[in-house]
Amino acid sequence: MVPPLYAGLVDDASLLPPSPIGLADAVLKFHEHTASWYSDLLGALLLPASIVGAEPAPRLSAGLIGDVPAAVLPAIVDKLTAAGVAIGHVEAAVARRGEDPQPGIAALGSFAAAHPGLRVYAEIPLSWGLLAALDSVAEARDAGLSIAPKFRVGGLAAELFPTPVELAAVICACRDRGLSFRLAAGLRHATRHTDPETGFTHHGFLNILIASVLAAEGGEVAEVAEALAATHPVPLVEPARVRRDDPRPLFTGFGAANVVEPLTELVRLGLVNGGYE
Repeated sequence: MVPPLYAGLVDDASLLPPSPIGLADAVLKFHEHTASWYSDLLGALLLPASIVGAEPAPRLSAGLIGDVPAAVLPAIVDKLTAAGVAIGHVEAAVARRGEDPQPGIAALGSFAAAHPGLRVYAEIPLSWGLLAALDSVAEARDAGLSIAPKFRVGGLAAELFPTPVELAAVICACRDRGLSFRLAAGLRHATRHTDPETGFTHHGFLNILIASVLAAEGGEVAEVAEALAATHPVPLVEPARVRRDDPRPLFTGFGAANVVEPLTELVRLGLVNGGYE
């Protein structure tokens, strides 16, 4: 019922700050989602490393968010694995904005080498040193490590929202290096829109999906940016419908505090059938 283009697109980020629920409730709700007709849309439940140990570990597949010092991540992974948690991937920031990302990438590379069964996402700031950081990630990947980049495309300040041209350049840079990527922050709706409360213009997850498809098909930065800049779904829906049975290129997914919200938008746009054959 969920076409392959959207398979595993949305991780459950209900535990990430500012989360109003506890671990037990989040796990219960996640199990409800995975038992539903739209289960193929879902990726993992995102589990902040900082809450590990505060409550009993759930027995499920999860993505670990490394919101703790990198040095303690191996111990947390070992603890969760021993408790029966299947960690599918780990996401961790390599630097603050304006800092050199290379030392953090090297540290995550060592972590990935020691945990070959994990997919590791290096969160790289969209600032100074980005292209060199992508080169380093590509080199680590070519050396056999399961590592890929992650980017934040929103936040609490306007400069944290890249323009369509800036984000298009990043997507094409990943394409040129054969790198898939994850995104975080700001992806609240399917299409690009301006938040009336903050005035910030958010990227749409459908814009990014179609932009990634165009990039994978050889599109230049200007073409990819045009898809990212669309504020109406019409230019996005038909390309999505045509490619609905294809695997999604480049863009591995994002987290949503309420996974039903992106599902509802996909149903409203006629891209997912709403539970009916």
